[in-house]
Amino acid sequence: MSYQIINRLINIFDPELSHSLAIFSLKYLFWSTRVDDDDPILSVKVFGKKFKNPIGLAAGFDKNADVYEKFSSLGFSFSEIGTVTPRPQVGNLKPRVFRLNEDLAVINRLGFPNEGMSKIRSKIQNKLSNGILGINIGPNKESTSRIKDYLETFENFYDISDYICINISSPNTESLRDFHEVDQLESLLSEVLSLRKSLKSTVPVILKISPDIKEKEISEICNVILKYNIDGITISNTTVRQRETLRNQGKNEQGGLSGVPLQNLSNNLIKKFYKIIGKKIPIVGVGGVNSGKSAYEKIRSGATLLQLYTGLVFNGPFIAKNIKKDLVLLLKQDGFKSLEEAVGVDCK
Repeated sequence: MSYQIINRLINIFDPELSHSLAIFSLKYLFWSTRVDDDDPILSVKVFGKKFKNPIGLAAGFDKNADVYEKFSSLGFSFSEIGTVTPRPQVGNLKPRVFRLNEDLAVINRLGFPNEGMSKIRSKIQNKLSNGILGINIGPNKESTSRIKDYLETFENFYDISDYICINISSPNTESLRDFHEVDQLESLLSEVLSLRKSLKSTVPVILKISPDIKEKEISEICNVILKYNIDGITISNTTVRQRETLRNQGKNEQGGLSGVPLQNLSNNLIKKFYKIIGKKIPIVGVGGVNSGKSAYEKIRSGATLLQLYTGLVFNGPFIAKNIKKDLVLLLKQDGFKSLEEAVGVDCK
């Protein structure tokens, strides 16, 4: 049975139920352990680690570390767990996820539902993965000290992850995006990096930002991340804008929009950051990646690594394999001998 038929059946169910069914299927029905032999042209070294290809699973799909180890068999080179908070939380009231099928998009207002750092850590300790594992961390909704929450979660995972992503970009936790302001961002990064130093750790620290920042904030954020020399930046999370051209009747639901409508907004923001930071700090590009063409555009815009989630929802579990196949052809067609050569070429 083709994924298109399965997808039509899945559309009958509530989006969160469909997601739970997908997690269940991967956890109990998918047994393959075969990992792709990727074309060497896709290999890239980032954060001091070799990625066999640039395609990763974005945070949000595997919130509780249930199936991350399966994704290397589906062609992904890395997976990101979370967002994880110190204490378990149920998130915002349901319904809170909306599929916009005509737009190949999703709106969510989940609010970081997860089982909490202790339980998630115990799961990771009991699983091996052939891929690279990142942990996306954030504060609890009712926290009285959000920086303390970031520090507590960082300390919980620094020794069992390949990198840690600091999420300041979700639109579904009130005031979280205030961390984009220079003073608050400096305080957060200073505390996290001081903790890393005290732990004698070298785990890479990545910052995930919002696509809805103001123009003047771009240079301000670049100055801060260059000052603190963090290891990477993820551009971007979901947007609360971009609703005007959507066709689905659910387009005005409150929450963050992901998928194809985010593609150009994300690409343009990546270009603006790349023009300032260049290759000093690698960019993880997120937003609308659903094909070899869209992946290639992000790389040419300045992204070295890529992540997807909504593309998985609409294109199925073999999306990474299909993207890699087309991406190899596109790179070779344009005369590139490595993916690294193509990074940021549209910014020159």
